[in-house]
Amino acid sequence: MFNNFEFHSPEFLWLFALIPIIALWFFSSRKKESTLLSVPSIKSFEGSSSILSKMKPLLHVLRLLALSALIIALARPRNVSVSKKTKTNRGIDIVMAIDVSASMLAKDLQPNRLEALKRVAVDFVNRRPNDRIGIVVYAGESFTQTPITSDKSIVKRTISEIKWGQLEGGTAIGMGLGSAVNRLKESKAKSKVIILLTDGVNNAGFVDPKTATELAKELNIKVYTIGIGTNGMAPFPWAKDPRTGKLSFRNQQVEIDEELLRFIANQTDGQYFRATGNAKLKEIYDEIDKLEKTKIEEFKYYNYSEKYRFWVLLAGIFLILEFVLRNTLFKSFI
Repeated sequence: MFNNFEFHSPEFLWLFALIPIIALWFFSSRKKESTLLSVPSIKSFEGSSSILSKMKPLLHVLRLLALSALIIALARPRNVSVSKKTKTNRGIDIVMAIDVSASMLAKDLQPNRLEALKRVAVDFVNRRPNDRIGIVVYAGESFTQTPITSDKSIVKRTISEIKWGQLEGGTAIGMGLGSAVNRLKESKAKSKVIILLTDGVNNAGFVDPKTATELAKELNIKVYTIGIGTNGMAPFPWAKDPRTGKLSFRNQQVEIDEELLRFIANQTDGQYFRATGNAKLKEIYDEIDKLEKTKIEEFKYYNYSEKYRFWVLLAGIFLILEFVLRNTLFKSFI
């Protein structure tokens, strides 16, 4: 009830310290105000005491109440309602280029690289409410899974539906990067970002990764590159049982073209990261989230509802009541 209540000038409330002093002065001066009548005998006055004489201090109480109400009015009591409005000054357009080659089913991340990525990517999208995001997938070729959009439900659904086997085998890093650049070339956003993730080396496609990098640089697109995979050996999919459809796995050496990924990041003012496990992958997306912040301004609008008028009116009522009583009922006792 009192969360939105305040005094504009609370320093006036210190005047309440004077109330006890004034009250003491009022009641100590009552004898001086009373007229003394000397009579030889009071027998004729016995039993004639009036209740009005006992209520005379009520006049001082009314005056003190009026003074108290005026002090509260001076302190300016009021209710405050606050409304907020946010304004995004620097929107970011982000394209996530995701490797969906067969090696993304390797189990060095749990349950595998692709599923681990999908979980982290959805969490990343949830933390970017003011940005537009698009999804590009690539293997031996590439295509846009979702154009840049502000509808996060579409983006998250797209990520959850990404699976291996949609594209020809291979890892066409140049084509994945090129498709992502193509999505952003018409963007009017002040900041354009690509998050390129792969677990291998460029071994397919007809677009040279360095050519795609130059194009990204010309368009002022920043590229964060992520190499996903443990150091050393990892269980990779090796064969598929035609009867059950189950994959067989065997340990193979993890090969990631880190030199190329560093080159792409350096040329576009981005950064290169290596995700060797689930926790590290999450840390990387957390770091990118911190690096690429959308600037948001928050405006607060204050609406004040002044309440001092009530207390001024109340003080006036007390004073009028005191004046009327003093000049009517208590007139003969003053």
